[in-house]
Amino acid sequence: MKPKTFCDGVARRDVLRIGAAGLFGLTLPRLLELESAAKESAAPRDTGVSVIYLFLKGGLSTIDTFDLKPEAPAEFRGDFRPIDTVVPGLQIAEHLPTVARSTDKFSLIRSFTHSNSSHGQADHYMLTGYLPRAGFNASLTPNNQQPAFGSVIARSLGPRGSVPPYVCVPDMHQSGGPAYLGASCAPLAIGADPSAPNFSVPDIVPPLGIDTARAGDRRALLAEVDRFQQSAEQEANRSARTVGVFQRRAFDLMTSPEAKRAFDIDAEPAAMRNRYGRHTLGQSCLLARRLVEAGVRCVTIDHTNWDTHDNNFITLERDLLPQLDSAMSTLFEDLEDRGMLGKTLVIVSGEFGRTPRINKNAGRDHWGPAFTVAVGGGGIVGGRVIGASDERAEKPAHTPHGPEDLAATMYHLLGVDPTTTYYTPEGRPVPIVNGGRVIRSLL
Repeated sequence: MKPKTFCDGVARRDVLRIGAAGLFGLTLPRLLELESAAKESAAPRDTGVSVIYLFLKGGLSTIDTFDLKPEAPAEFRGDFRPIDTVVPGLQIAEHLPTVARSTDKFSLIRSFTHSNSSHGQADHYMLTGYLPRAGFNASLTPNNQQPAFGSVIARSLGPRGSVPPYVCVPDMHQSGGPAYLGASCAPLAIGADPSAPNFSVPDIVPPLGIDTARAGDRRALLAEVDRFQQSAEQEANRSARTVGVFQRRAFDLMTSPEAKRAFDIDAEPAAMRNRYGRHTLGQSCLLARRLVEAGVRCVTIDHTNWDTHDNNFITLERDLLPQLDSAMSTLFEDLEDRGMLGKTLVIVSGEFGRTPRINKNAGRDHWGPAFTVAVGGGGIVGGRVIGASDERAEKPAHTPHGPEDLAATMYHLLGVDPTTTYYTPEGRPVPIVNGGRVIRSLL
Protein backbone atom coordinates (compact mmCIF):
# COMPACT_ATOMS: atom_id res chain seq x y z
CA MET A 1 0.00 0.00 0.00
CA LYS A 2 1.34 3.40 -0.97
CA PRO A 3 2.01 5.49 2.16
CA LYS A 4 -0.08 8.59 2.68
CA THR A 5 1.66 11.85 1.98
CA PHE A 6 1.48 15.43 3.12
CA CYS A 7 0.64 18.16 0.60
CA ASP A 8 4.36 18.59 -0.21
CA GLY A 9 4.60 14.94 -1.27
CA VAL A 10 6.65 13.78 1.73
CA ALA A 11 5.41 10.44 3.04
CA ARG A 12 4.18 10.44 6.63
CA ARG A 13 6.56 7.65 7.60
CA ASP A 14 9.45 9.57 6.02
CA VAL A 15 8.65 12.53 8.23
CA LEU A 16 9.45 10.38 11.24
CA ARG A 17 12.98 9.99 9.90
CA ILE A 18 13.40 13.54 8.56
CA GLY A 19 12.12 15.19 11.71
CA ALA A 20 9.56 17.96 12.14
CA ALA A 21 12.13 20.66 12.84
CA GLY A 22 13.29 20.75 9.24
CA LEU A 23 9.74 20.84 7.95
CA PHE A 24 9.01 23.99 9.92
CA GLY A 25 12.29 25.69 9.04
CA LEU A 26 13.74 25.20 12.53
CA THR A 27 17.02 23.49 13.12
CA LEU A 28 17.09 20.92 15.87
CA PRO A 29 19.45 23.09 17.96
CA ARG A 30 16.98 25.98 17.62
CA LEU A 31 14.09 23.75 18.65
CA LEU A 32 16.02 22.56 21.69
CA GLU A 33 16.91 26.15 22.51
CA LEU A 34 13.22 27.10 22.52
CA GLU A 35 12.37 24.10 24.69
CA SER A 36 15.13 25.05 27.10
CA ALA A 37 13.86 28.60 27.30
CA ALA A 38 10.38 27.34 28.05
CA LYS A 39 11.71 25.12 30.82
CA GLU A 40 13.56 28.05 32.36
CA SER A 41 10.51 30.30 32.24
CA ALA A 42 8.37 27.62 33.87
CA ALA A 43 10.71 26.89 36.81
CA PRO A 44 8.12 24.55 38.37
CA ARG A 45 8.57 23.86 42.05
CA ASP A 46 6.40 20.69 41.97
CA THR A 47 4.23 20.79 45.05
CA GLY A 48 3.43 17.10 44.59
CA VAL A 49 -0.23 17.84 43.90
CA SER A 50 -2.06 15.70 41.33
CA VAL A 51 -5.33 16.45 39.54
CA ILE A 52 -8.49 14.41 39.01
CA TYR A 53 -10.77 16.25 36.61
CA LEU A 54 -14.27 14.74 36.62
CA PHE A 55 -15.66 16.11 33.36
CA LEU A 56 -19.42 15.61 33.05
CA LYS A 57 -19.74 15.78 29.30
CA GLY A 58 -22.95 17.26 28.02
CA GLY A 59 -23.37 19.77 30.82
CA LEU A 60 -24.39 19.13 34.43
CA SER A 61 -27.55 21.00 35.41
CA THR A 62 -26.13 22.90 38.37
CA ILE A 63 -29.41 24.75 38.98
CA ASP A 64 -30.78 21.31 39.89
CA THR A 65 -27.77 20.14 41.92
CA PHE A 66 -25.42 22.71 43.50
CA ASP A 67 -27.26 26.01 43.08
CA LEU A 68 -30.99 25.48 43.49
CA LYS A 69 -33.38 28.42 43.32
CA PRO A 70 -36.39 27.34 45.43
CA GLU A 71 -37.83 30.87 45.49
CA ALA A 72 -37.78 31.30 41.71
CA PRO A 73 -40.92 30.88 39.58
CA ALA A 74 -41.92 27.28 38.79
CA GLU A 75 -40.63 27.44 35.22
CA PHE A 76 -37.15 28.09 36.64
CA ARG A 77 -36.86 26.31 39.98
CA GLY A 78 -37.60 22.79 38.78
CA ASP A 79 -38.75 19.68 40.63
CA PHE A 80 -36.03 19.15 43.23
CA ARG A 81 -35.90 20.50 46.75
CA PRO A 82 -32.75 21.61 48.57
CA ILE A 83 -31.40 19.75 51.59
CA ASP A 84 -28.96 20.80 54.29
CA THR A 85 -25.35 19.68 54.19
CA VAL A 86 -22.65 19.27 56.84
CA VAL A 87 -21.64 22.87 56.13
CA PRO A 88 -23.98 25.22 58.00
CA GLY A 89 -26.06 27.31 55.61
CA LEU A 90 -25.05 25.34 52.52
CA GLN A 91 -27.75 23.43 50.70
CA ILE A 92 -27.64 21.21 47.61
CA ALA A 93 -30.13 18.96 45.81
CA GLU A 94 -32.03 16.23 47.64
CA HIS A 95 -30.78 13.60 45.18
CA LEU A 96 -27.17 14.07 46.33
CA PRO A 97 -27.57 13.01 49.98
CA THR A 98 -24.14 11.39 50.29
CA VAL A 99 -22.40 14.32 48.63
CA ALA A 100 -24.22 16.52 51.16
CA ARG A 101 -22.24 14.77 53.91
CA SER A 102 -18.96 15.55 52.11
CA THR A 103 -19.35 19.26 51.35
CA ASP A 104 -16.72 20.14 53.95
CA LYS A 105 -14.14 18.60 51.61
CA PHE A 106 -14.78 20.81 48.57
CA SER A 107 -15.96 24.29 47.67
CA LEU A 108 -18.44 25.56 45.10
CA ILE A 109 -17.78 28.33 42.59
CA ARG A 110 -21.37 29.44 42.01
CA SER A 111 -20.44 32.38 39.79
CA PHE A 112 -18.66 30.42 37.07
CA THR A 113 -19.28 31.81 33.60
CA HIS A 114 -18.09 31.74 30.02
CA SER A 115 -19.28 32.95 26.65
CA ASN A 116 -19.95 29.73 24.74
CA SER A 117 -22.92 27.37 24.92
CA SER A 118 -21.98 24.94 22.15
CA HIS A 119 -20.68 21.51 23.14
CA GLY A 120 -17.43 21.28 21.18
CA GLN A 121 -16.25 24.83 21.75
CA ALA A 122 -17.25 24.84 25.41
CA ASP A 123 -15.57 21.45 25.94
CA HIS A 124 -12.34 22.85 24.55
CA TYR A 125 -12.67 25.95 26.72
CA MET A 126 -13.16 23.99 29.93
CA LEU A 127 -10.45 21.42 29.18
CA THR A 128 -7.77 23.87 28.02
CA GLY A 129 -8.64 27.29 29.46
CA TYR A 130 -8.73 28.73 25.94
CA LEU A 131 -11.84 29.71 23.99
CA PRO A 132 -11.38 28.25 20.48
CA ARG A 133 -10.58 30.64 17.66
CA ALA A 134 -12.60 30.92 14.47
CA GLY A 135 -12.32 27.81 12.34
CA PHE A 136 -12.55 25.35 15.23
CA ASN A 137 -14.26 22.17 14.03
CA ALA A 138 -15.84 20.30 16.92
CA SER A 139 -16.42 17.20 14.79
CA LEU A 140 -12.71 16.42 14.42
CA THR A 141 -11.16 13.79 16.66
CA PRO A 142 -8.84 14.71 18.25
CA ASN A 143 -9.28 18.46 18.04
CA ASN A 144 -7.10 20.77 20.10
CA GLN A 145 -6.15 24.30 19.20
CA GLN A 146 -4.55 24.47 22.65
CA PRO A 147 -3.19 21.65 24.82
CA ALA A 148 -5.43 20.11 27.45
CA PHE A 149 -4.62 20.76 31.09
CA GLY A 150 -3.18 17.27 31.48
CA SER A 151 -0.79 17.78 28.59
CA VAL A 152 0.49 21.05 30.04
CA ILE A 153 0.99 19.31 33.38
CA ALA A 154 2.87 16.48 31.66
CA ARG A 155 5.06 19.00 29.82
CA SER A 156 5.74 21.09 32.93
CA LEU A 157 6.33 18.40 35.53
CA GLY A 158 7.02 15.18 33.62
CA PRO A 159 6.34 11.64 34.86
CA ARG A 160 6.78 10.20 38.32
CA GLY A 161 8.41 6.83 37.89
CA SER A 162 7.14 4.46 35.22
CA VAL A 163 3.47 5.52 35.22
CA PRO A 164 2.35 8.08 32.64
CA PRO A 165 1.95 11.67 33.84
CA TYR A 166 -1.44 12.06 32.11
CA VAL A 167 -4.18 9.44 31.76
CA CYS A 168 -7.71 9.67 30.32
CA VAL A 169 -10.48 7.39 31.60
CA PRO A 170 -12.31 5.65 30.04
CA ASP A 171 -11.06 7.33 26.86
CA MET A 172 -9.62 10.64 25.66
CA HIS A 173 -12.03 13.47 25.00
CA GLN A 174 -11.53 15.00 21.54
CA SER A 175 -10.17 18.13 23.27
CA GLY A 176 -7.97 16.16 25.65
CA GLY A 177 -4.88 16.10 23.42
CA PRO A 178 -1.51 17.87 23.49
CA ALA A 179 -1.84 20.23 20.47
CA TYR A 180 1.50 21.97 19.80
CA LEU A 181 3.17 20.30 22.79
CA GLY A 182 3.41 17.13 20.74
CA ALA A 183 3.12 13.43 21.26
CA SER A 184 5.35 13.26 24.32
CA CYS A 185 2.60 15.11 26.23
CA ALA A 186 -0.29 13.04 24.90
CA PRO A 187 -2.34 11.09 27.43
CA LEU A 188 -2.57 7.38 27.85
CA ALA A 189 -6.20 6.75 26.91
CA ILE A 190 -7.53 3.66 28.64
CA GLY A 191 -9.98 2.80 25.87
CA ALA A 192 -12.04 0.52 28.11
CA ASP A 193 -14.77 0.79 30.73
CA PRO A 194 -13.38 0.18 34.25
CA SER A 195 -16.78 -1.17 35.32
CA ALA A 196 -16.73 -3.95 32.72
CA PRO A 197 -16.20 -7.48 34.12
CA ASN A 198 -13.29 -8.12 31.75
CA PHE A 199 -11.67 -4.68 32.11
CA SER A 200 -8.04 -4.52 31.07
CA VAL A 201 -5.69 -1.92 29.62
CA PRO A 202 -4.20 -2.97 26.27
CA ASP A 203 -0.91 -1.14 26.72
CA ILE A 204 -0.23 -2.55 30.17
CA VAL A 205 -0.67 -6.26 29.47
CA PRO A 206 1.65 -7.64 26.74
CA PRO A 207 -0.10 -9.12 23.71
CA LEU A 208 -0.95 -12.80 23.99
CA GLY A 209 1.59 -13.59 21.29
CA ILE A 210 4.47 -12.65 23.58
CA ASP A 211 5.44 -15.31 26.06
CA THR A 212 7.22 -14.61 29.33
CA ALA A 213 10.63 -15.59 27.97
CA ARG A 214 10.38 -12.99 25.22
CA ALA A 215 8.99 -10.19 27.40
CA GLY A 216 12.49 -9.09 28.35
CA ASP A 217 13.55 -8.70 24.73
CA ARG A 218 12.98 -5.03 23.99
CA ARG A 219 12.87 -5.35 20.21
CA ALA A 220 10.61 -8.39 20.25
CA LEU A 221 8.26 -6.63 22.64
CA LEU A 222 8.10 -3.39 20.71
CA ALA A 223 7.59 -5.24 17.45
CA GLU A 224 4.23 -6.42 18.78
CA VAL A 225 3.06 -3.00 19.97
CA ASP A 226 1.64 -0.58 17.39
CA ARG A 227 -0.85 1.52 19.30
CA PHE A 228 1.69 4.03 20.54
CA GLN A 229 3.47 3.87 17.19
CA GLN A 230 0.28 4.86 15.36
CA SER A 231 -0.20 7.76 17.71
CA ALA A 232 3.37 8.76 17.04
CA GLU A 233 2.75 8.90 13.31
CA GLN A 234 -0.31 11.08 13.83
CA GLU A 235 1.81 13.50 15.83
CA ALA A 236 4.87 13.27 13.59
CA ASN A 237 4.69 16.94 12.70
CA ARG A 238 4.85 17.85 16.37
CA SER A 239 8.17 16.41 17.48
CA ALA A 240 11.29 15.12 15.81
CA ARG A 241 11.68 12.53 18.56
CA THR A 242 8.13 11.22 18.71
CA VAL A 243 8.81 7.61 17.80
CA GLY A 244 11.43 7.10 20.47
CA VAL A 245 9.19 8.74 23.06
CA PHE A 246 6.30 6.41 22.36
CA GLN A 247 8.50 3.34 22.18
CA ARG A 248 9.94 4.14 25.58
CA ARG A 249 6.47 4.76 27.02
CA ALA A 250 5.15 1.49 25.64
CA PHE A 251 8.06 -0.51 26.96
CA ASP A 252 8.09 1.17 30.38
CA LEU A 253 4.38 0.59 30.86
CA MET A 254 4.39 -3.02 29.77
CA THR A 255 7.33 -3.95 31.98
CA SER A 256 6.40 -1.90 35.05
CA PRO A 257 5.04 -3.73 38.11
CA GLU A 258 3.90 -0.35 39.48
CA ALA A 259 1.82 0.36 36.38
CA LYS A 260 0.28 -3.11 36.43
CA ARG A 261 -0.72 -2.68 40.08
CA ALA A 262 -2.17 0.78 39.48
CA PHE A 263 -4.45 -0.40 36.69
CA ASP A 264 -5.49 -3.62 38.47
CA ILE A 265 -8.85 -2.40 39.74
CA ASP A 266 -9.82 -5.98 40.64
CA ALA A 267 -7.32 -5.75 43.49
CA GLU A 268 -9.67 -3.35 45.27
CA PRO A 269 -11.90 -4.85 48.00
CA ALA A 270 -15.44 -5.50 46.79
CA ALA A 271 -16.81 -3.22 49.51
CA MET A 272 -14.80 -0.27 48.21
CA ARG A 273 -15.85 -0.91 44.63
CA ASN A 274 -19.45 -1.00 45.79
CA ARG A 275 -19.08 2.30 47.63
CA TYR A 276 -17.90 4.05 44.48
CA GLY A 277 -20.70 2.38 42.53
CA ARG A 278 -20.58 -0.47 40.04
CA HIS A 279 -21.03 1.83 37.09
CA THR A 280 -18.68 3.61 34.69
CA LEU A 281 -18.53 6.85 36.67
CA GLY A 282 -17.90 5.17 40.00
CA GLN A 283 -15.24 2.76 38.76
CA SER A 284 -13.57 5.53 36.76
CA CYS A 285 -13.24 7.58 39.96
CA LEU A 286 -11.85 4.56 41.80
CA LEU A 287 -9.34 3.92 39.03
CA ALA A 288 -8.37 7.60 39.09
CA ARG A 289 -7.61 7.36 42.81
CA ARG A 290 -5.45 4.28 42.19
CA LEU A 291 -3.58 6.03 39.37
CA VAL A 292 -2.89 9.16 41.41
CA GLU A 293 -1.77 6.97 44.29
CA ALA A 294 0.72 5.33 41.90
CA GLY A 295 2.12 8.68 40.75
CA VAL A 296 -0.01 9.82 37.79
CA ARG A 297 -0.14 13.61 37.80
CA CYS A 298 -3.43 14.18 36.00
CA VAL A 299 -6.41 11.91 35.39
CA THR A 300 -9.26 13.24 33.26
CA ILE A 301 -12.51 11.29 33.54
CA ASP A 302 -14.74 11.85 30.53
CA HIS A 303 -18.25 10.82 31.56
CA THR A 304 -21.32 11.14 29.37
CA ASN A 305 -24.23 11.85 28.78
CA TRP A 306 -25.33 14.88 30.82
CA ASP A 307 -27.08 16.62 27.92
CA THR A 308 -30.58 16.65 29.40
CA HIS A 309 -32.65 18.50 26.80
CA ASP A 310 -35.55 16.10 27.42
CA ASN A 311 -36.90 14.76 30.73
CA ASN A 312 -34.17 16.50 32.68
CA PHE A 313 -35.59 15.72 36.11
CA ILE A 314 -36.43 12.07 35.48
CA THR A 315 -33.01 11.43 33.93
CA LEU A 316 -31.20 13.13 36.78
CA GLU A 317 -33.21 11.49 39.55
CA ARG A 318 -33.24 7.93 38.21
CA ASP A 319 -29.88 7.66 36.48
CA LEU A 320 -27.27 10.41 36.61
CA LEU A 321 -27.44 11.81 40.13
CA PRO A 322 -27.35 8.47 41.99
CA GLN A 323 -24.13 7.70 40.10
CA LEU A 324 -22.63 11.13 40.82
CA ASP A 325 -23.69 10.85 44.47
CA SER A 326 -21.81 7.62 45.13
CA ALA A 327 -18.79 8.36 42.93
CA MET A 328 -18.09 11.95 43.96
CA SER A 329 -18.67 11.51 47.68
CA THR A 330 -16.64 8.32 47.91
CA LEU A 331 -13.78 9.84 45.94
CA PHE A 332 -13.43 12.71 48.41
CA GLU A 333 -13.86 10.46 51.44
CA ASP A 334 -11.45 7.82 50.13
CA LEU A 335 -8.79 10.41 49.33
CA GLU A 336 -9.13 11.89 52.82
CA ASP A 337 -9.06 8.50 54.55
CA ARG A 338 -5.82 7.66 52.73
CA GLY A 339 -4.20 10.98 53.56
CA MET A 340 -4.20 11.94 49.87
CA LEU A 341 -6.75 14.75 49.70
CA GLY A 342 -4.24 17.47 50.55
CA LYS A 343 -2.19 16.43 47.51
CA THR A 344 -5.05 15.70 45.09
CA LEU A 345 -7.00 18.49 43.45
CA VAL A 346 -10.46 17.30 42.36
CA ILE A 347 -12.46 19.33 39.83
CA VAL A 348 -16.09 18.46 39.02
CA SER A 349 -17.72 20.26 36.11
CA GLY A 350 -19.44 19.98 32.79
CA GLU A 351 -18.63 22.21 29.84
CA PHE A 352 -21.47 24.51 30.92
CA GLY A 353 -24.69 24.41 32.93
CA ARG A 354 -28.31 24.17 31.78
CA THR A 355 -30.80 26.89 30.96
CA PRO A 356 -32.57 28.37 33.98
CA ARG A 357 -35.88 28.25 32.14
CA ILE A 358 -37.29 24.74 31.65
CA ASN A 359 -38.11 23.95 28.03
CA LYS A 360 -41.29 22.42 26.57
CA ASN A 361 -39.81 18.90 26.83
CA ALA A 362 -39.31 19.15 30.59
CA GLY A 363 -35.62 19.59 29.88
CA ARG A 364 -32.99 22.27 30.10
CA ASP A 365 -30.75 23.40 27.25
CA HIS A 366 -27.13 24.60 27.10
CA TRP A 367 -26.15 27.53 29.31
CA GLY A 368 -22.64 28.97 29.58
CA PRO A 369 -23.46 32.36 31.19
CA ALA A 370 -23.78 30.94 34.72
CA PHE A 371 -23.10 27.58 36.34
CA THR A 372 -21.30 25.98 39.28
CA VAL A 373 -17.92 24.23 39.43
CA ALA A 374 -16.92 22.10 42.43
CA VAL A 375 -13.26 22.03 43.49
CA GLY A 376 -11.61 20.38 46.47
CA GLY A 377 -8.37 19.00 47.83
CA GLY A 378 -4.88 19.91 46.71
CA GLY A 379 -4.75 23.11 48.74
CA ILE A 380 -8.40 24.15 48.34
CA VAL A 381 -10.27 25.03 51.53
CA GLY A 382 -13.46 22.98 51.76
CA GLY A 383 -16.93 24.14 52.68
CA ARG A 384 -16.80 27.52 50.95
CA VAL A 385 -19.10 29.09 48.40
CA ILE A 386 -17.35 31.45 46.00
CA GLY A 387 -19.53 34.02 44.28
CA ALA A 388 -23.21 33.64 43.55
CA SER A 389 -25.61 33.53 40.63
CA ASP A 390 -28.62 35.83 40.42
CA GLU A 391 -32.09 34.88 41.62
CA ARG A 392 -32.76 32.71 38.55
CA ALA A 393 -29.21 31.45 37.92
CA GLU A 394 -29.12 33.34 34.63
CA LYS A 395 -25.83 35.15 35.26
CA PRO A 396 -23.33 35.74 38.08
CA ALA A 397 -24.60 38.14 40.72
CA HIS A 398 -21.02 38.99 41.67
CA THR A 399 -17.45 37.65 41.66
CA PRO A 400 -17.48 36.02 38.21
CA HIS A 401 -14.82 33.43 37.39
CA GLY A 402 -14.10 31.56 34.18
CA PRO A 403 -11.97 28.78 32.66
CA GLU A 404 -8.89 31.01 32.58
CA ASP A 405 -9.12 31.48 36.36
CA LEU A 406 -9.62 27.77 36.90
CA ALA A 407 -6.48 27.09 34.85
CA ALA A 408 -4.42 29.67 36.75
CA THR A 409 -5.56 28.28 40.11
CA MET A 410 -4.85 24.68 39.16
CA TYR A 411 -1.35 25.40 37.86
CA HIS A 412 -0.58 27.53 40.91
CA LEU A 413 -1.52 24.65 43.23
CA LEU A 414 0.70 22.26 41.25
CA GLY A 415 3.65 24.62 41.48
CA VAL A 416 3.57 25.59 37.81
CA ASP A 417 3.90 29.32 37.20
CA PRO A 418 0.68 30.43 35.44
CA THR A 419 2.71 32.93 33.42
CA THR A 420 4.76 30.13 31.83
CA THR A 421 5.06 30.29 28.05
CA TYR A 422 5.77 27.38 25.73
CA TYR A 423 6.54 27.43 22.02
CA THR A 424 4.89 25.90 18.99
CA PRO A 425 7.09 24.01 16.49
CA GLU A 426 7.08 27.20 14.40
CA GLY A 427 8.55 29.14 17.32
CA ARG A 428 5.38 31.02 18.28
CA PRO A 429 5.12 31.70 22.04
CA VAL A 430 1.89 30.58 23.71
CA PRO A 431 1.15 31.23 27.41
CA ILE A 432 -0.32 28.25 29.26
CA VAL A 433 -2.92 30.57 30.82
CA ASN A 434 -4.85 33.07 28.75
CA GLY A 435 -4.88 35.96 31.20
CA GLY A 436 -6.60 34.19 34.10
CA ARG A 437 -6.03 34.94 37.75
CA VAL A 438 -5.66 32.64 40.74
CA ILE A 439 -8.89 32.39 42.76
CA ARG A 440 -7.33 33.29 46.10
CA SER A 441 -10.57 32.92 48.05
CA LEU A 442 -10.36 29.15 47.45
CA LEU A 443 -6.92 28.79 48.99
